[in-house]
Amino acid sequence: MSEMSFEQMLEESFKTIHNGEVVDGTVISVKPDEIVLNIGYKSDGIITRSEYTNESNVDLTTVVKVGDPLSAIVIKVNDGEGQVLLSYKRLAQEKGNERLAEAFESGEVLTATVDKVLKGGLTVVVDEARVFIPASFVSDVYEKDLGKYQGQEISFVITEFDPKRRRIIGNRKTLLVADRAKAQEELMAKIAVGQEFEGTVKNVKDFGAFIDLGGADGLLHISEMSWGRVENPTKTLNVGDTIKVFVKEIKDGKIALSCKFDNENPWNGAADKYAVGSVVKGKVVRMKDFGAFVELAPGIDALLHVSQISKDRIEKPSDVLTIGQDIEAKVVEFNDAEKKISLSIKALLEPEAADDDADVADVNIEEVAATEE
Repeated sequence: MSEMSFEQMLEESFKTIHNGEVVDGTVISVKPDEIVLNIGYKSDGIITRSEYTNESNVDLTTVVKVGDPLSAIVIKVNDGEGQVLLSYKRLAQEKGNERLAEAFESGEVLTATVDKVLKGGLTVVVDEARVFIPASFVSDVYEKDLGKYQGQEISFVITEFDPKRRRIIGNRKTLLVADRAKAQEELMAKIAVGQEFEGTVKNVKDFGAFIDLGGADGLLHISEMSWGRVENPTKTLNVGDTIKVFVKEIKDGKIALSCKFDNENPWNGAADKYAVGSVVKGKVVRMKDFGAFVELAPGIDALLHVSQISKDRIEKPSDVLTIGQDIEAKVVEFNDAEKKISLSIKALLEPEAADDDADVADVNIEEVAATEE
């Protein structure tokens, strides 16, 4: 048997490695974009930045140092220059997938930082394993701008796990829904009619707004937004606004809210301010064939009957008045119980004649207003 040459003996002293094998090594050199490992093989192992982490700008000198032990997967035994290409990231991903598989089976709640914001959702990284959270699973409300989640730490559960298809889906919404249900149960157990809240506008519709009371949502109907007339809630409130409300009614688990606090009722003191015989100023806000509605103050509208507009006979208010027009008139009727005020311009021109026509102006404003809706 022939003796082996020194080179052959040296070759035999090194272990053999194969693609896909996990090797243990020691860091012998590190640069910002490359790590060199002694893996007990005839060639050193190289880990590039892209094979260490998914973070494209990380400086590798800040995460490892010479002498550190490190394990990696062999991705190419010879890169053409006699070096072994290794991947720490892929090994971490395998371990991360094992972690995610366990979380998927157990329903464990995971926490991670949002790595990327995509058009269709968010991605987070758990031990170098990437999880996609679709936009519909990000929140329990519609999120127009997902950008606010960039870099934010969020909690979620794994609802779909198929690493072979690279389909690992996270769900944050289900946690929020469960938390809200619990908070709503707690709130409903102690909430009472008349209770005041500092709520947050959650959604705005033509008919009103949904207000988050900190555990449950309440409906603030358009008619309860102000003592004055609100034409369009979307022009009055914005999502995220903080608003003071009180509970008006609780029925079948639904909460009706109001902003019409009694101490802000514009009819308080109105008997003195709008006493019969008073001359007042107001603005024409609505018109019907039978008369015009004049806003004396937010929440207080008075009726100017068509017969009380002019000493001359007119067919309809729009013949002589316009919406937004400022007018001056005399109060000819005040009914605090029915919240009714009647005005007359003619009374300022022909006081005696206006008195004779006062009964014509005796129209219940609330009944008339109801015909408008």
